[in-house]
Amino acid sequence: MSSPFDLPPQQPAAPAVGGHAEDRDTRPQYVLPLVVRLERTDPPARTDALETSARAVLTLLADPRVTEPDGEWAERVAAWEDARIRKVVRRARGGEWRRAGELPGITVTGEHGAEVRVFPPIPLDGWPKELAKLQVSGTDLDDPEPPGPAPEGRPVLWLNPDLEMSAGKTMAQTGHAAQLAWWELDDDRRAEWAADGFPLAVRTAPAAAWPALTDGHLPVVRDAGFTEIAPGSCTVAADHPAVRLRRP
Repeated sequence: MSSPFDLPPQQPAAPAVGGHAEDRDTRPQYVLPLVVRLERTDPPARTDALETSARAVLTLLADPRVTEPDGEWAERVAAWEDARIRKVVRRARGGEWRRAGELPGITVTGEHGAEVRVFPPIPLDGWPKELAKLQVSGTDLDDPEPPGPAPEGRPVLWLNPDLEMSAGKTMAQTGHAAQLAWWELDDDRRAEWAADGFPLAVRTAPAAAWPALTDGHLPVVRDAGFTEIAPGSCTVAADHPAVRLRRP
C-alpha cells in the first residue's frame, strides 16, 4: 500500500543539493511538515515554540534515518533539499495531535513545554489526510514575558525586527535558519551540537544590529514570498559561534 511518505517511483531523488533557482523549480517539489501542539487551555509560549521548531528540523536532519545512505528517509530528504526548501507549520490539539503522532515523525519538546512534531518530507500536493485537515493559518502565540538575553555561547537565530509574521510563519523561518547553520558545520561540530540536544535561542534583533547581522558573514534566510511577506525578505540570521569562525 502506498504512503504519502513514499517517494513516487518515477521521480528518483537528485544527487546534489543546490544549483540554480531555475533548476530547483523544475524538480519534483516537496514540503517538510511540522505540527505544533496548540491546546486551548495551555498554549505554548511563542519563543519556546520558535526554538522548538528549529530544534525539530535539526533533530530530523541529524536522525540516522536521514544521515545513513540507506536510511528510511534519506532519499526523501535529498529530493526535498534538491528543490525549493519548503516548510509548512500546522497546529493540532486533542485527537488531532494524537492522530498526527501516529504518523512517521519525531516529536521534540521545548525547554518550557512546547511540543512540535516534524515529519519526513512529502510531495507538495501529497499531504496525508491526518495532516491535510489541520489548520495552517492564524497560528499565533504570545510570550507571557519578554524573553531575556540569550545564554552566553548559545547559537542565536536573530529575527528581523522590521517584519511582522504569524507564529506559524516564524516557526518555519527559524527552521530554515537552523538548517542553514547546520549546512555550514563540519561533521564534528554537528555531532557536538546534536549531543547537546541542539541548544539555541531565538530573539528579535535590535534594529541597529540587523544590518551587521545580514552583511554576508552569517547565513540569512531570504523568504520566497509565498505567504505573508514580500519575496526576498530577509527574515532570520543564523548566528552560530562555529559559523562565525568559518566565515570571514
